[in-house]
Amino acid sequence: MKKIVFVLISAFIGGVIGTIIYKSQNKNETSSEFLLSPRLNYTNNFSQSLPDFTYAAELAVPAVVHVKTEVSYTSGNIFDFFFGYAPQTYTQKLPVGSGVIVSSDGYIVTNNHVIINPDNIEVSLWDKRSFKAKLIATDPSIDIALLKIDAENLPYLNFGNSDELRVGEWVLAVGNPFNLTSTVTAGIVSAKARKIGLSSPMSLESFIQTDAAVNPGNSGGALVNIKGELVGINTAIASQTGSYIGYAFAIPSNIVKKAISDFIKYGEVQRAYLGVIIQSITDELRKQKNLSTTMGVYVEDVTPGGSAQEAGIKPGDIIVKINDVEIRDIPQLQEQIGQFEPGQSVKVEVLREGKVLKFDVILKNYKNNTTPSISKYSNVLGAKLKTIEPSDVKNLKIKEGVQVVEIKPGLLQSIGIQKGFIITSINGTPVKKAEEVELLLNKIKGNVTIEGIYPNGMYAYYSFIKK
Repeated sequence: MKKIVFVLISAFIGGVIGTIIYKSQNKNETSSEFLLSPRLNYTNNFSQSLPDFTYAAELAVPAVVHVKTEVSYTSGNIFDFFFGYAPQTYTQKLPVGSGVIVSSDGYIVTNNHVIINPDNIEVSLWDKRSFKAKLIATDPSIDIALLKIDAENLPYLNFGNSDELRVGEWVLAVGNPFNLTSTVTAGIVSAKARKIGLSSPMSLESFIQTDAAVNPGNSGGALVNIKGELVGINTAIASQTGSYIGYAFAIPSNIVKKAISDFIKYGEVQRAYLGVIIQSITDELRKQKNLSTTMGVYVEDVTPGGSAQEAGIKPGDIIVKINDVEIRDIPQLQEQIGQFEPGQSVKVEVLREGKVLKFDVILKNYKNNTTPSISKYSNVLGAKLKTIEPSDVKNLKIKEGVQVVEIKPGLLQSIGIQKGFIITSINGTPVKKAEEVELLLNKIKGNVTIEGIYPNGMYAYYSFIKK
């Protein structure tokens, strides 16, 4: 009997212990599930925390336009005029691009390479209206052009501060790739102050690099942040095929904004110079010059009488900040100085023999002064025109006229006019200033005769029919 009781008690105790162990294990498994749930919630929260691009897209799409360019070519030559043959006019369509409306009264910014100096620029808006645009000014060194259309109450984008952009920040590219209007793509800022060697050594290159998809036709379009602010103008892609393969480049909005202001006030960009000859600091240069850092820009020499020399900057200094913005390399330095006009003051911080020195520098232009340069040129009809000075024609029997100093595809080239030709009259009306050429031609319909003289003394005139 005792044995039976002992077995029953043992079995009961074993059952209790087993139940406790089972519940303990089950509780541990449940706890493990609760441990996993924060991760699941984190994943859900992460997906919900991605930025909403719709607000920025709704602001940007109506403000981005389609830019189309055409050039008219006239067949025949000067002898057709004498024999009564009417020259035939043909129109050639040039590559199209994008533009961004930056004011309600019709100012539009785009790339210089989109315009290619045509005599006919058409802008199509998001609401399908089309306008003929006037080229206000252009600057190939920063690849920016400013257009104007005759319209009011247009949607436009406000400028953001491109200096505040951070690597990893979301951005949208808006434009018209492959003639597909109002296309929006998203990406991140993958680098800043990127130099890619697209232009001449005098060009200002400090691009925003992004992985938002940009293709031919996007040039001149908008790069916006998630607040819908314009932070760049899309300009180029890095590609061996001509199409997007991962990286695109935009001109920072601070440079664009300054260029537009200069175009309107002066007719050309007012470039400011620090007055230094500089080098990027490589590890080799650091060792050679016994420098303490590879960050910053090394001052190899200063321009006599230039801004830097007058402020006290010396050869051997390392520029590390401009107006409290850190400078790591030459493109960053160019970008910061490129935002200022001659006559404005900037704070420059340098390292000299291990010490930090600060200077207030008054910037100058390429002439080593602070006087704004007003453009004497007019870019019309595919040509760059200049009002002549007495010294330009001292060996010629004329006193006034407008000289063709540069010519590209456009009306004047199509009728045979060559570089150097001095226009003296249009349909018998004397031409004294560059801007008068466009004004006169806009008034004329039918036969047009342009008379003038070349620098070698040869008189010539060119005729065509203007519809």
